[in-house]
Formats: sequence, C-alpha cells, structure tokens
Amino acid sequence: MRGRLNIAFYWHMHQPVYKDPFTGEYILPWVLFHGTKDYYDMVAILEDFPQVRQTFNLVPSLIEQLGDYGSGGVSDRVRSVSAMKASELGPAARRFIVERFFQASWETMIRPFPRFWELLEKRGFSCDDAMLDAAARYFTEGDLLDLQVLYNLVWIDPTIREADGQLRRLVEKGRNFTEEDKRLVLDKQIEIINRIIPKYREMAESGVVELTTSPYYHPIMPLLCDRDAALEAMPDTPLPRNRFRHPEDAREQLRRAIALHEETFGRRPAGVWPSEGSVSMEVAKILIDEGIRWTATDEEILSHSLGRAVPRDVDGRTTDPFLYRPYHISIDAKDLSFVFRDRVLSDLIGFEYSKMDGERAAADMVSRLEFCRDLVEDPEEHVVSIILDGENAWEFYRRDGHDFLRALYTALTDHPGLRCVTLGEFLEGRTRREALPRLYAGSWINHSFRIWIGHSEDNRAWDILHDARAALVGAESEARERGVYEQEKARFEEAWKTLYAAEGSDWFWWYGDDHSSMNDRDFDLLFRRYVMKIYELIGVDPPVELEVPISTGEHAFAPAQEPSAFIEPAIDGEITNYYEWLAAGRIERVHYGGAMHKESHGGGLIEALYYGFSRDVLYFRLDYREDVDPREIEWSCVLNFIRPARLRAKLEVRGAEIEAAFVRRNEEAGRWSEPEPIGLAASGDVVEVGVPFDLLGAAPGDRIWLFLNVDAGEKGAERWPAKGFLSVEVPTEDFELRNWIV
Repeated sequence: MRGRLNIAFYWHMHQPVYKDPFTGEYILPWVLFHGTKDYYDMVAILEDFPQVRQTFNLVPSLIEQLGDYGSGGVSDRVRSVSAMKASELGPAARRFIVERFFQASWETMIRPFPRFWELLEKRGFSCDDAMLDAAARYFTEGDLLDLQVLYNLVWIDPTIREADGQLRRLVEKGRNFTEEDKRLVLDKQIEIINRIIPKYREMAESGVVELTTSPYYHPIMPLLCDRDAALEAMPDTPLPRNRFRHPEDAREQLRRAIALHEETFGRRPAGVWPSEGSVSMEVAKILIDEGIRWTATDEEILSHSLGRAVPRDVDGRTTDPFLYRPYHISIDAKDLSFVFRDRVLSDLIGFEYSKMDGERAAADMVSRLEFCRDLVEDPEEHVVSIILDGENAWEFYRRDGHDFLRALYTALTDHPGLRCVTLGEFLEGRTRREALPRLYAGSWINHSFRIWIGHSEDNRAWDILHDARAALVGAESEARERGVYEQEKARFEEAWKTLYAAEGSDWFWWYGDDHSSMNDRDFDLLFRRYVMKIYELIGVDPPVELEVPISTGEHAFAPAQEPSAFIEPAIDGEITNYYEWLAAGRIERVHYGGAMHKESHGGGLIEALYYGFSRDVLYFRLDYREDVDPREIEWSCVLNFIRPARLRAKLEVRGAEIEAAFVRRNEEAGRWSEPEPIGLAASGDVVEVGVPFDLLGAAPGDRIWLFLNVDAGEKGAERWPAKGFLSVEVPTEDFELRNWIV
C-alpha cells in the first residue's frame, strides 16, 4: 500500500473595512450578506463530513466587523433602507433600492425566485440613470416591499432557508410580503451572524478545522516593509514619490491579529495567510520572529524562488510533483514552513466548476487528485494545497455550491488513496521538507504587486498614506516634547488604528486600471475619509487634496483572470480540449454582469468572454448562456478597438455561419473604411475569432484598449465589459518566461 495523498483545502475569509470612520455607518452590506450566505455554512457543512479536515483563515478586520453586526450596534445603507416602511420611502430611498437591490448573481440568485426576476425585468437589465429614475417612479409600494424582502432573503444560504421553518415559509410565499415578513428576515440575519464565530470555535476545538489569521487590516506586508519590494517582479514599474518603508507597521498588524485570534478562539494561530499571498524575505523574518510556524502562497512564487516552472499536460494537470512537497526557509537559525497552492485546482473551484453539474464537477476534482497521487512516489510526504477565497465563488453556483461540495466531500470521505488534512497537522513535526534557497517577493496574482502599486492612482494613494503617517509621527513627537502625550494617548492610539486601516490592501485593489466595480467611488471616498480621520485625531487640518477623488476616470475592467501564457486555439467554434483556453484571460457575468443589459427580457446571450494571444494573434471566445441554443440564434457583435488604432471588427452570426469583417477609422477624413474580411472566425457551440496584432498596428509592449457591443435581438443588447474597457498588453518574447507557465 503506497499510502494516501494529503489534500489541504484552505479557505480565505475576508471583507474590506466598510465602516465610515466619521459616522460609524457601514457603506456596503457585504460583511452581513456573506455572513448570512457563506461564512456559517462553509464550516457547518463539515459536521456531516468530519473526515474532510480543512483550514480556514479569518481576517481580524472581518471578525471585528462581524462582531459589530452581531452586537446590533451598527447598520449599513442597504440594511437601513431595507428597514424603512415601503409606504414611507422617499424619492432618494426608492432610487437607491431600484439601483442597489439587484446586486446578486442574476442567474443563480434572482432567477430562481419568480417574483424577484419579474421585478428585475420590470426595472430593466440596464442601470443607466434615466432607467433608474423611471423605475424609482413607477415601482409600486408592493413592488418595493417585495424587493426589500427578497433581496435580503436571497443573501441567506439556501440550506439555512430550508432548515428554518419561518424562512422556508417566506420562500414558499414568494410575493406579497408584509412589513412583519421583512422584520423577520432582518432579525434572522443577525441571528445567523451571531452563530458564525461560535461555530468556527466549536469546529476548531473538535479538530475538524484549523484556524489561521492574516495581518489585521489585510495589508500587503511586503509593501509596508519596503515599497521597493515591488521591483523584484516589476523592475521598470513607476513607484510612489516617497519610499514607504515601515516594517514596524507590518509587525504591529501581525501582532494585533495574533492577539485578536487568541482572544476570539482561545489559542494562538500556528499559521498565517499573508494578505493576497504576498510574501518576501523580510515578511518571512517577521513571521518567524512572531512565532508563526507555517504560511502559504501561490505556485508561481515557488517557481520564481527555485527558478523552475510548474509543467502541465493538455488537461492542466501538473506533471512534476515538486509543487506538492513541503518547503521551509531558515533565517537566523529559525524556521518557517511553506506550502504552495495548485493554482489550476484552486481556480477550477473558483471559476470553472460553477458552470458544471455538481456531481460531475466533484468527480472531475477527485479524478485530478487521484492523478496527483499516482504522480508522486511517496503520497504520505506530499500535500496538494487548494487555496482560494472562501466566499466569492458560491453565488455563481446553483444552490450556493452545496450540491458540488456535498458530492466532493462524500467522495473524499473514506477515499482509499486521498486524505484531507489541516495544514498545521500535515506540517507539524515533519522533517522531510525541501529548503528554499530564497523567497521571491510577490503575491498570488501574477507573482507581483502590480495590483497595488505602480499605477499613478496607486502611487498617489501611497504618497497620501506616507504623508499622513509622517504627520502622525510628528504630532506624537511634539506631544511628548510638550509633556501632554499621556493625556492625549487615547487619541493617538485611535489615530494609529485608523492608519493601520488605511494601510489595508483593498483600497489599492480598486485604484488604477486593474479592477473596477459599481462601488469604485465608495472605496475611493472611504480611503480618503480614513486618512482625513487621522488628521482630525491629531488636530491637523487635512490636505485639500483629500477632497479630490484619487480615481481619475473610466478604467480597464477587472478580468476574473488575465492571460498567463501564449495560446493557439483551433478556431473551429468548439472547445477542442480543456487546455487550449486554460491560460486565457476571462471576464465573467457577475452582478450587473460582465455585461450591461439594455431593456432585455431574455436574460442575455453571452455567459463569459475569453481572450488570449499567440505571438501574432489576439484571440477571443464568446460562450453562450446555458438556455441559448447556438444553432437557432442570430446576433451580431462589434469589437471596438480604441487604442492604439481606431478599428472595429464586426461579427454576424447565424447559427453555425459567421461573417467577420473589420473597418478602420480615418480621423482626417472623419469616416470609416470599407469592410475587409477577417479569416480567423468560427461559430459553433462557442464563437471564436482571431485578430492579428499587425492589423491593430500594435507592437510588443503596447496596450490595446477595446470593448464589445453585442446585439442579440430579443435577448437584449450587452456591453462587455459593462463599463470601461478591456486592456490587453501585446506580449513580448519573454512573456511566458515572466509568468513561468509552460
């Protein structure tokens, strides 16, 4: 018997800080909603599968915010407006409801509730100002009350709704709700929130799960330690004007995290998930100094640390077991263990399996894990680490992912060749570990820190943070010199806490052209208000620049995944094999969609947009929604290229037939050229098209900006991405070398 291969699921639970530092109001509802839909059931399901041992990371700022909600002492804008009587809603509240109360996955959360879908159709599938203003006027009192109830109800996990008789009755009722029904839902939300932390504590004490922590406000620790850590992965990136170098802040954020974890769960954490998988040698030393025994990050950090790529076969399966070995690094004769996640296995759960039947997806995962076991010589000495966000994927699964998870956990229970472990129990006392010669500075997103530094907006935010910190240090020093520090100590402690909140990664996530959402302005304002609060607490007038938004305008959309390697798909209208688009970028339909819909009553046409490139060609793949028969539909699509050349590529699709042509914009003449055919286009189960880079006038290193308009007749009009544009960098010869994917 060769023994069983260790499988480690590691779920990262995190939400940004949503509390306004001046008013105490939460500006967005996602702590509450993910609490009622994800945080409780993700650990409670393991009561039925005690052999499926797992590790959960609970970020301290999330624990703090859950406590705020549980105490009943805070509210958020959505909850406040939900609590208003529908008969007393003013124009502003009505407008807020019709805009914000459809922020959920339309297909898996809204469509299963006929009344909710009816209200979405009545409002319209777009969210332009004119449409929202009109909907706010013609929605009746009954419409608004039903919407208040349904929006809060769908953000409660379906297994909780099914197990609770009162909630089950409301689901069965479906419409014509009362104010009493609404109060019941709002009260149930707080009941669920108050069950979350006790359940994690109970499951940890039983040994089924291990709990870990992250630095308190989820900062990018390597960048707190030294701004210049960004240069290892991005040697040519522009940096903030001031060199932010404060490892003492990273250390303090970790110490506070450990203290809260111990206070909450009764024991110190052995492991830490570094925010966004961000590591560096300096961070490793801090973890060691603070008594942390193990940590984890992405496979690309391992590749760059060893100078060795992770090879994969045509199905995306790893063909070299070095990824699954435990590692360690020694600094000053002290030791820190590492595991590295299998990115493909993690992303299958995060992005792909939601499109599949739960049983089939679970069988695919188990098959891949069995392949891993066959790959290694000594399964007991290896671990496959599957690490991902624990809350964000499930809204795109039917029944919030429960069918998939139950099928997966059933298959793993008593499996003769696979054993689920917590990371701590696997690593504790293990002597056979590979030594890391160095630790590459990077994150789990493209092995770099590009998301959080380098763009002019990110850099401006870092400089604003630098100046506020300097002002705080100066004010504190002055207070000590004047002998008044002790009487003002509480104020300074609050200022430091506010600074640490402003150091969180989430503000920088939304700056620059990497990511965008409906809530960009909210995050921008909230960051600036945290910095303003620092100045208020130290008695200094904040700089006028804090009144000006850092976000400067429309940005590139945030793809669910960016291209990670060259692709050369067969342009045949079929998904020829799993691997041909595996390394492509991807935009998903999310709430309000990867696409924006205009007055559509058919629910839309396109489910996802894939894009990638060879050295010479930019490729696109458009996937239909499940209810679309590709043999029957007629529709058109325009790819609008706005940089570096103004060019449009138009696709006319009639079932399996497709016509593709492009036109150029002559700015001097003010007109478009005559259409010329594009040879690389095919229609079938999917639509695929290839546009040569030389047609676009784009050279390696250039940025191409584009967006797509889809006209699907009765299925509606869509824009991909919904706002902004898709930004694609033309690959250079060393593209794959930089990404370490083969």
